[in-house]
Amino acid sequence: MNHGHTKKTQKEMIIEYMRQFGSISPMEALGRMGCMRLASRISELKKDGYLIESESETALNRFYDPVRYTRYYLKGERDVSRTSKS
Repeated sequence: MNHGHTKKTQKEMIIEYMRQFGSISPMEALGRMGCMRLASRISELKKDGYLIESESETALNRFYDPVRYTRYYLKGERDVSRTSKS
């Protein structure tokens, strides 16, 4: 039962996280909100009118091998004139 609580969508959680911390990586999205498809949610947010930029980063995995991933930055809020009226 929901008991009147509204569950936030992954997109809402991602935007809130980027507002608070400035950026998000796939590991942060997975660990903090259970989002396994961050790139897909970012694509949807861009279609919704959010200005999001990305940058490749490199880190070491648990075997000390270098791995590349994308970090996403929120650069601007929604431009409502770009979004479709539903």
